[in-house]
Amino acid sequence: EHIVNHSDYNVLVMADELDAPRLRALSDTTRAWSDAGNPPPMMFTEEEWRESSDVFPMEYADMLDRHKILFGDSPFDGIRVDRADLRLQLEHEARGKLLALRQGVLASAGDGKAELRMLASTVSTIMVVFRAVERLRGQRPSRDNLALVRSVAAAAGVEAEPFERAVRHVRGESKLAPADAPPVLDGYLRGVEAVVRFLDAYTAEG
Repeated sequence: EHIVNHSDYNVLVMADELDAPRLRALSDTTRAWSDAGNPPPMMFTEEEWRESSDVFPMEYADMLDRHKILFGDSPFDGIRVDRADLRLQLEHEARGKLLALRQGVLASAGDGKAELRMLASTVSTIMVVFRAVERLRGQRPSRDNLALVRSVAAAAGVEAEPFERAVRHVRGESKLAPADAPPVLDGYLRGVEAVVRFLDAYTAEG
């Protein structure tokens, strides 16, 4: 879900070779790109790209679903994501996000402004997890993050409201005040815990 003046751009670059001299030659361009607020490009040789869908299934699934070719031929022909690989990475990523959230709550020490900043900074990564949950369930994830939240919440038995409020805050539709952050974050954290339990018990039959 692209939000003007907030979302960054993620670029994949494919090359025949990516040795250190070639990477150094690109450094001025990539530094300017990063200074503009974007993550550094993901750099693959074609051989690496063809062999890595089992290692990065969540990222590959997102790219297969949402991409724009800027130059050259499509690298996506013949690329597929195995559901078992997706399940493994998804549970790993969801547990990692849960641990990071707990660390963030500890570090914020009850400061509503700090908790609000943490909440806003985690929305995009939680939506990555939620999109993967939908794909694991055999569903195509919505491009609207509010619809995505509601679908995952219903499937996992999660309260949707804390995630909805965080999404609306990031969109600028309904800004949260620092005093709102603690109760929203409480529900947000419980929701991520519930999603982790859902994934741990998940089977293809549901």
